[in-house]
Amino acid sequence: MGGWRDDLRDMTQVAVPIVLINLGIQAMGVVDALMVGRLGGQAIAAVALGNFYFFNVCVFGIGLLFAIDPVVAQAVGAGDQEAIARGVQRGLVLATMVSVVVMLALLPGEWLLGALRQPPEVIDATAVYARRRILGVLPFFVFNVFRQSLQAMGPVRPVIAAALVANLVNAGANWLLIFGNGGAPALGVAGAGYATAISMWVMALALTWFAWPLLQDVVRPWRPDTLARVPMWRMVRMGAPIGVQWFFESFAFGLTALFMGWMSTASLAGHEIALNMAALTFMVPLGISGAAAAAVGRAIGRGDLASAQRDAMAAIICGVGFMCVSGVVFIAAPEWLATRYTREAATVAVAVALIPLAGWFQVFDGLQAVTSGVLRGTGDTRIPAILHLVAFWGIGIPLGAYLGFRTPLRERGLWIGLVAGLAAAAALQSARVAHRLRGPITRVSVDH
Repeated sequence: MGGWRDDLRDMTQVAVPIVLINLGIQAMGVVDALMVGRLGGQAIAAVALGNFYFFNVCVFGIGLLFAIDPVVAQAVGAGDQEAIARGVQRGLVLATMVSVVVMLALLPGEWLLGALRQPPEVIDATAVYARRRILGVLPFFVFNVFRQSLQAMGPVRPVIAAALVANLVNAGANWLLIFGNGGAPALGVAGAGYATAISMWVMALALTWFAWPLLQDVVRPWRPDTLARVPMWRMVRMGAPIGVQWFFESFAFGLTALFMGWMSTASLAGHEIALNMAALTFMVPLGISGAAAAAVGRAIGRGDLASAQRDAMAAIICGVGFMCVSGVVFIAAPEWLATRYTREAATVAVAVALIPLAGWFQVFDGLQAVTSGVLRGTGDTRIPAILHLVAFWGIGIPLGAYLGFRTPLRERGLWIGLVAGLAAAAALQSARVAHRLRGPITRVSVDH
C-alpha cells in the first residue's frame, strides 16, 4: 500500500507544476471570455469562433511538436545529451515551418466563416480577431517547443513563471484595448486579439530568459546533423499522428460550435461558456498527461518497464480522480457558473442546459487525456490516432448531429454526442495502454 502512495505522491509532484502551466495558459482564454462578455453575447460568440478558428489551424502543429515528448524524455532517461539537443533543435525548425502555414491559414476569415454558414453578425469581428492573433503565432509555437523540452527534461518552474507574467500582461492589455481605458483605443473584440498576441510574445521571451541556463546547451551550438533529412522525417512521422489525433478531436468540438452557430448566436455563446469551463478543468488531466508522457518516457529510456507501468497507473488515478470532483461541481451549480460570464437570459439558458453534460463527460475526458500521454511516452502515436478517429467521427459526431437536428434535444443533443465520443475514446485508449505496457518497449531514437 505504501508503494502505491509513493507512486501517487511522486506523480503528483511531477504533474502539479505542469497542471499549473496549462491552467495559466488556459486562463488567458477564460479572462478574454470574461472581459469581452461585458460587450454582450455577440462578442462572446465572436471570440468563441475566433478561438475555434485559431486553435483548429494550430492544433496539428501543436500535436506535431509533441514528438518532442518521447524523443527528448527517453533520451533524458538514457543520458544521451546530444540526442536531447538534436530533438529540441529539430522542434524549433518544425515550429518555424508550422508557423508560416498557420499564419497564412488565418487570413481568409470572412470567406471561410461565410462558407461555414456562421451567424452574419459575428463573422467580421471573428475574422478580425483571428487576424490579430497572427501576430503571436511564431512565439506561440516556439514557447511550445521550449515547454515540451523542459517537461521532458524535468525542470518546469521557468514555464510557470512565464505563464504567470503572460497572464498579467494579457489582463492589462485586455483592459486597455477592449474598453479603451488609459487613453488606449477601444477596439472591442479586436483588442482581445491584440492582447493575446502581445501576451504570446511576452510568454515566449520570458520563458527563454528564465530558462536560458537550462536551454543554452541544447539550443547552441547548432548541431550540423539537426537538419539531416531522415531523422527529421522520422520525427515528423512520429508527431504527425499526434497532430491528426488532436486535430480530429479538436475539430469534433469545433464542428459542434459550427452546428451551434447554425442554431443561433445564443446557442453559440452558451456553448462557448460551457466549453470554456470544461476546457479549464481539462487543463488538469492534460497536465497530468504531459507528466505521464515525461515520466513513462524517462522510465523507458532507462529500460525500466515496471516503473513505466506504475507511473501510468498513478497518472490515471490522479487524472480521473480530479475530474470526478470537477464533474460534481458542474452538475451541482450550472446557473451560478454561467452567470459569472454574462446575464443575458438566452445565453445563460443554453449554458445552464449544457454545463451539467460537461460535468458528466469530465471523467471520460480525463481518462482519454491521461492515457494519450501514457501512450505518447512509450512512442505509440499511430494507433491512438486511429482510435480517436473511430471514437469521435464514427460515434460522437454522427450521434450528436442526429440528436441535435433530428430531435427536440437541440444543443443538448449535440453535447450528448460529445459525451459518447469521449467515452468511446477513453475505453479504447485504456485497452491500448493495457496492451502496450505488457511487453518490452524499445527506446525511440530518430537518428538510428
